[in-house]
Amino acid sequence: MKVLVFGAGGSQQFPVINALKKLGAEVVATTNQPDKVDWLRNAGAEVVIANMAHRERIFEITSGIDAISFLVPFFLSNPADGLDYAKNTIDAAVQNGVKLLVWNSSGFILPVKIGNPSIDIRIDIAEYLKESGLPHIIIQPSVYAENLLGPWTAPFVKNEQMVTYPTPQEMPVGWIATNDVCELVAKAIHSPHLAGQSFQVSGLDNLSGQQLAEKFSIGLNKKIQYRQIPPKDFGKILDGIFGEGAGIGAETMYQEITDTKNYPSMHSSEMSNVLQKLPITMTNIETWVAQNIQSFI
Repeated sequence: MKVLVFGAGGSQQFPVINALKKLGAEVVATTNQPDKVDWLRNAGAEVVIANMAHRERIFEITSGIDAISFLVPFFLSNPADGLDYAKNTIDAAVQNGVKLLVWNSSGFILPVKIGNPSIDIRIDIAEYLKESGLPHIIIQPSVYAENLLGPWTAPFVKNEQMVTYPTPQEMPVGWIATNDVCELVAKAIHSPHLAGQSFQVSGLDNLSGQQLAEKFSIGLNKKIQYRQIPPKDFGKILDGIFGEGAGIGAETMYQEITDTKNYPSMHSSEMSNVLQKLPITMTNIETWVAQNIQSFI
């Protein structure tokens, strides 16, 4: 099986390469960054330079492909571009006879739009996929554990023994390791009989802030507490990383959650069913923390 992995140089997609290769797939990795070519080749992938905005190029590289692992970057200067990227890929897959596309939606697909373009386009992409007739499976992850490696969390664990995140302490979150999501994507690509299905996936535990801190305490073998970082401060950090304005959507969302105490679901109650269909070994948070200990000490 020849699988095309879009955005393979990114943190959410790179582990898909290894997960697919373990299942015997031939992997073609796309990147628009030439400096990542050798890195991707060393991971065992054939590499093609492509930008998802360039429609003709997407049609070209999709020829001869059996399956696609697809993801739209969450932080785009213009979130509407993500829908164009998806349309280019889906249209190319249909024309070239791709047998299956597995889309990692980078978050739960909400039942209605909420005014956050980066989240709302998931609804549009899901509808376009359905209307295209292309066989597909959607993997909807909750919240990546790797978010806790960011500058809004890791330095505070290291310097203050404090897990910080913009969610209120009382709000439960089903943190999931990126590698687990990528293993699920790879399993889905090898499960064409599941085409048409969409899976919400999360870690097995649904943890409040203090419960998350307790998992950190186990993983680091020292006492860790939890503190909510103000959403405004979180947004400023995102602006500093991704450019002015990049953090406003997240800031607004987390501030509304804080003010209303209307906590959205960030945990999948269907994981036992998911793991029957897509069997992998899940990573608990204390193990994940221990695996990433160098970021927290």
